[in-house]
Formats: sequence, C-alpha cells, structure tokens
Amino acid sequence: MAKKKQTVEEPLEKQLWKAADKLRKNIDAAEYKHIVLGLIFLKYISDAFEELYARLKVDEANGADPEDKDEYKAENVFFVPQDARWTYLQSKAKQPEIGKFVDDAMDAIEKENASLKGVLPKVFARQNLDPTSLGELIDLVGNIALGDAKARSADVLGHVFEYFLGEFALAEGKKGGQFYTPRSVVELLVEMLEPYKGRVFDPCCGSGGMFVHSEKFVTEHQGKVNDISIYGQESNQTTWRLAKMNLAIRGIDSSQVKWNNEGSFLNDAHKDLKADYIIANPPFNVSDWGGDLMRTDGRWQYGTPPTGNANFAWMQHFIYHLAPSGQAGVVLAKGALTSKTSGEGDIRKALVENGFIDCIVNLPAKLFLNTQIPAALWFMSRNRKNGKFRDRSNEILFIDARNLGHLINRRTRELSQEDIDKITSTYHNWRNPDGKYEDVAGFCASAPISKVKELDYVLTPGRYVGLPDEEDDFNFAERFACLKAELEAQLKEEAQLNEIIAANLLKIQINE
Repeated sequence: MAKKKQTVEEPLEKQLWKAADKLRKNIDAAEYKHIVLGLIFLKYISDAFEELYARLKVDEANGADPEDKDEYKAENVFFVPQDARWTYLQSKAKQPEIGKFVDDAMDAIEKENASLKGVLPKVFARQNLDPTSLGELIDLVGNIALGDAKARSADVLGHVFEYFLGEFALAEGKKGGQFYTPRSVVELLVEMLEPYKGRVFDPCCGSGGMFVHSEKFVTEHQGKVNDISIYGQESNQTTWRLAKMNLAIRGIDSSQVKWNNEGSFLNDAHKDLKADYIIANPPFNVSDWGGDLMRTDGRWQYGTPPTGNANFAWMQHFIYHLAPSGQAGVVLAKGALTSKTSGEGDIRKALVENGFIDCIVNLPAKLFLNTQIPAALWFMSRNRKNGKFRDRSNEILFIDARNLGHLINRRTRELSQEDIDKITSTYHNWRNPDGKYEDVAGFCASAPISKVKELDYVLTPGRYVGLPDEEDDFNFAERFACLKAELEAQLKEEAQLNEIIAANLLKIQINE
C-alpha cells in the first residue's frame, strides 16, 4: 500500500504574504507596503485597546471608565476612538468608501495619541487601490491572531509585520535595502555584541530592525526588556514612520527615535549621548554627506574624513558616541578595510593604534538588497582591557566568513542560524576569559597589532587567516586550466546558440 504523502503546512506569515501579494494587482511594492503594514499596525493597536477596554468594562462598578483616555495612557496602550476600531472598520469592509473610512481612522488615532502624530499612512482612498481588494485585505489581516493566538496577538502581529518588511524589501530590490537590513545580518550583529543592559544607539536606524532584535535578544536570554533603552535617528521620513510603527507594535518605547532630513552628521539629534552599544548599517560610500561643511567638526578626533566618502565619518561618529566601556558592531563597505585615498588609511591606522578595533568579519557576497558592494563587519570597543572580558588590547580577531551563507534566490544570500552561531562562538571564545579559542586556517586568526602594522594597517581578514589546511597544496596552474576550459566550452555553446538564432531569423525573413 502506497504511503500517503504528507503535506507540510506553510507558516502563517508566508500564507498571509502570498494572499496579500495576490491582492496587490497594479500597485508598486514601494507603495503597497504602507497599505499592508498600516493595516497590520491598526489591527495591533485595536486589539490591545479592545483587550484593555473589556477589562475596564468589567471593572466599571469600581469606578473604571472604558472611555477615559487616561486609563489607556497609564497602561501604555494607544487610545482608539470608536470609528477607528477594527471591528467598526471590518463591518464597513465591503463598502465602496472603505478607503476613506480607514484614512479617517488613521487621522483620528493620530489626534488622540501625540506619539503617533505624522506617523500613520493615509493612503487608503487613492484611486489605484481597488475598494474590493482593500476590503479583502482587511478581512485577511482581521484573521491574524484569532482563536488560541488571541492572547499573544501582539507577538504574532509583530512577527508578521517584521516578516512583511523583509518580503517588501525583497520585492523592491535595490530600493528595499534603504529601509531594511537583512535579518540574518542584524541577528549576527546583535548576537555578537550581546546587548543585555544599557543604551542602544543606531544613528541610521532604517525601519528599526536593530532595536527589535536587541529587545528580542534580551527576552530570549531571560533578561528584562526595561534594562535597555533605545536611541535612533533617520533622515528619510517615510522610513522613520515604518520604524515608529515597527517599534510600537513590539511595545518598544520609540520616543528617542528622531527624524530630521539633514541626517546624523549635519544635525545630530543625540549630541550628548554616550551609548553602551552602537549597532548600525550606514549607507555605503556616500559621497554627498556634507563633509565640506564640517572640516573642523569635533567628532573627527582621528583624522578628517574625505568629503567624497562618508565611511570614516560614520566610524568616528560611532566612536564619538560610545560610552567609556561602550561597544559597537557596524557594517561598512569592504573597501574601508584597505582604502588609502584622501587620508582614509591614516584614520584606519589611528583607530588600530588607539586600540578600538576588536574584530573584523568579512561577509559573503549578495547579502544586501540595495548593493552588490562587498561588506564587512567592524566590532569596536572603547575599553579592550576591561574586566568583563579578557585584555585584547594587543590583538585583533579576523574572521573570513565569505564561504558561509546560502542563496534564497538568484540575487540574494542569507546566513543560516548555524553560520551565525559559528561566527558568534568564535568571537565569544576569543574575547571571554574562559573561552577555548584556536586559530582555524582559512576561517579565523587572532593577529597581534605588530602583524597589522607590518601589513600597513590593511584589515582584510584573508591576509591573516590564510588558506584552509586542505587548500595548502592548491594547484593554481591546474585550477586556471580548468577555468579556461570551462570558459571556452561556455563560449562555444553561446556561438552555437547565436548560429541557431541567426538561421531561424533568416528562415523567417525568407518566409516573409
């Protein structure tokens, strides 16, 4: 008897994404994300409100007032007016004016909750959004976290919101990378730094992923979420709105996540902040960052960054904001490991000699959506002699992770949990007093500062880790001959294909 084939049910968030994407029709992903994410957010705050409303209703005899805004403020719950509640909107979902009802609901919520002013999207009455599709989308979102999941609806909705952010970033491709750092990169940064307690800062925070994963890290390691506070800045207002919603849906206080269109260099929103952790993915190789206006800025303690590239301006901005024992984990274009143009080599040398650089991780290609530029992670610490970890002040750990990760589509790679664990455990074993660290040829090496000096302060991990043991006898001539043969075969195939195409075109012309 033939065995019955088992079907594995797709996760809820994947099913929802497919259904929501089907309703997109002729709307660009860049525009559609505000519609879908806006509805998920509305569902979240409405669920939280309804839950507290029901409790207050039961307690009315003892003086509780379910329509008193202060009752909700005291519990850190957004007050949702009658005509903005999910049940009301769902009852109107089949009406042709549903777009106007939702826009009005967003307006009403902003009026009642000062912290949401200017944050929520009002894009639902636009002509390119079919009211029937919007009604179906409302029903779809309405089914999230029903039944047994109701009690944990905030968690479910938060997870769906985050998953959708990633899927919209993939759908938008290059533009998507402007608001979203791939989840596996964020997880690696957070796991490496272990931000259990203190102030976490991201001066180019995008949609807030670094903060969400920092809070998640604390809760997953039985810490107290209130032990960390977050500070951020974003120059793109649309992205800042996404961050505010992303954090609110997780119950994270975003009052110190600021927006101004001048950005962190020209208008530093947290001038006096000294952070315990900085986790950031600044835009790579930015040329128009306003450097010509800031030649004598107080942040440039280790050399004036070139006006044509912001990489080392970001590095010094991070260091400026680190507390005396603060740590940073940041993403930079790989070129910053070797560049010597316009004084960048001198700044890198100063950072090494002043003992800031703790670890460099060379990342695989194709991890980022908005650029094919190779990238590396820099881990820095203001005090590498501190008692929390062993004294690493005379060495730097180099990790070459270029061969890790797997493709999730033709253009995009991601790190698996095993990859993240491998890199993280290597770093922790190296820096912890009781760690069992060993160099692994081709993967990791702890190099003394004297070796870095010998190599002219170039920080490319490949220079230090060497080749894997099994590649020590690598035959370059043999490999070259093999590659040459592969290329010749490919060119031959292409030539044959071109001949077939030309012959077919000739036949078509003759027949005509």
